[in-house]
Parts: sequence; structure tokens; C-alpha cells
Amino acid sequence: MKILAAGDHFVLNSLITDAITEALRREGAAPAEITELTLPWPLAPFGPVAEVEEADDSEDALIEALDGVEVCVTQMGPFTERVLAAAPALRMIAVCRGGPVNVNAEAARARGVKVCFAPGRNAAATAEFTVGMMLAALRRIPEAHNSLALDGKWDATHYTYERCGPELEDTPVGLIGYGAVGSRVARVLTAFGAEVEVYDPYVRGDVHGMRAPSLDALLARSAVVSLHARLTPETRGLIGAAELARMPGGSTLVNVARGGLLDTDALCDALDDGQLAAAALDTYEQEPLPADSRLRRTPNVVLTPHLGGASRAVARKAARIAAAEVARHAKGEPLAHCLT
Repeated sequence: MKILAAGDHFVLNSLITDAITEALRREGAAPAEITELTLPWPLAPFGPVAEVEEADDSEDALIEALDGVEVCVTQMGPFTERVLAAAPALRMIAVCRGGPVNVNAEAARARGVKVCFAPGRNAAATAEFTVGMMLAALRRIPEAHNSLALDGKWDATHYTYERCGPELEDTPVGLIGYGAVGSRVARVLTAFGAEVEVYDPYVRGDVHGMRAPSLDALLARSAVVSLHARLTPETRGLIGAAELARMPGGSTLVNVARGGLLDTDALCDALDDGQLAAAALDTYEQEPLPADSRLRRTPNVVLTPHLGGASRAVARKAARIAAAEVARHAKGEPLAHCLT
């Protein structure tokens, strides 16, 4: 079996190759011929490529590397109609992401190509990062760092009642979405002693904390709101001016989910007029964040460049999940996380 490891500078080809080799050995499958193609992400941004979303713009290089390949393991490879048409030997694509948004699933299905993915690979990392962003915004950690390290000031006003921030303990925190990330954030916040409330109409059963009867009820009671919903046509623009106005004055909003969930201009308005005290964002409506983005000149915002799911453990987990699917394919067994 000929396999292409089309990794990048996050999910390294060495991780993919080693994970495949170990998975095949462990399952008693025959060794494979593994070739490698290194894609430039994240040193070059992803984006739409032809008809697929969030892929690396490398159709030509991928087509050339796929010659005679039966299985490809990748994170950002653009499996467009054109690429799939040029790879007649291909039988499976294992995507090292929570969803295969870089694959034209319909075109793959039509050609009998299985599409696998790696659900939950970055849930722990994103949950940890979310709590870190929450603390950074509430306690104004980046602001204090900048005044000391960059401006050289020992600014005692950070200790005044007016400028120091709230604790998480006893603070009402509302989570919108209770999937793999949101549920982990809820458990951590409960350990901090926060008063956690959850709104997710698609989740049944118990949650950590209280279940909100409606989005409006959660917003009205939450001093901190953290977004964890999937971006769908129904959730795009979920939090706009009306929703922000329902939050208590001086509250904080955190988004480490998807930028499209939040109306950026409405957020900036809420921060400018004091309706919100702070915000922490890792994802944006447009990525990379434009140089002239209003967020860059809005006060009390913590900004990071879509790093929530970036940890070394995530890269290793993704490679292992994909490699396990390759081993199942090699042995003719049912695939665990298969789209088509």
C-alpha cells in the first residue's frame, strides 16, 4: 500500500509517518510505502481553495505527490474536485482535523474515496486555552505585562479597586455550547468555584452547572460568556448587538470557537460604550485579522491568532487517530470516524 503523508509545520510528517508505521505494526498489517509532502501551513495562511474551505493552496503539488497513492493523511491538503479527479488510485483520505472541511466530500463519495477525520483531537487544548483567555481578560494580565515589560512602568494603579478584575470564584459564567470543548470548560470552571450555566438546545442529560432555559436567560445572568457552539447557518452571527445588550453591564465575552459566531462591530461598540468590560478572542470573522481591523484599536480586548487548538499533544493525537484509521483500512476493518 502506498501512502502519502501530506503534513505541515504543525502536524509534522515525522509524526504521521511514525504513527502509521507503529499502527500497522501493532495491528499486524503489512508495512507500507510512505512518501511525504510538506505543506506550508501555518507559515502560510489557509483559506478557500476552489470549492473547499480552510485548505492550503497547493493543488498542483498535491496532485503530483498523489501519483499511485492509495491513502493520504493530511491536515490542510486541498482535496478539490480537480485533485480527486487526478488521483484515480486514491481510496482513503485521513484528515487530521475535527472535520474534513478541506475535502470535497461529495466528489470523494462519487469516486468511492473514504474520508476520515480526527474528532476531539484538540478539545483539551482548546478548553485549557479558553480558561487561560478568560483569566487574561478578567485579571487584565496582558495589560499589566505590557506596562511593566514594554513600557517599563511599575504601575500601582493595576492594584486599585477600579482597575483590578474579578475572580472566577462565585462569578456567573455562561457557556453557549456543551460539546467536547464546552463540557471540559464547564468542569474546570466548576473546580474554580464559578457559577456555571449552560445553554445548548442539542444536548440532553446532565451538565456541569445549571442548564439555562434560553439563550436570553443565560445572557442576562452571566458576568462572563464563553462561546463553544459550532458555526452553522443557524449560529452564524449568534451574538450581535441585541445579545450583547442583554448581558450585565461590565461583563466579559470570550470566543475561542469560531469568529463567525460573533458580530465584530457590535462587540467593538459594546466595549467602546462600556457595556462590556473586556473581551478575549482567538478566532475572527476574517482570518488573518486585517491590519485595519477595528479590534486592533478597541480597548480591553485580548487578541491571539487562532491558537486555541495548538499544542504538541494535539499534533501527536491527530497523527495517532489518523494512523489508526489507516491501519483499519489496511486490514479491511470498519473505519471509526468516516464521513463517506
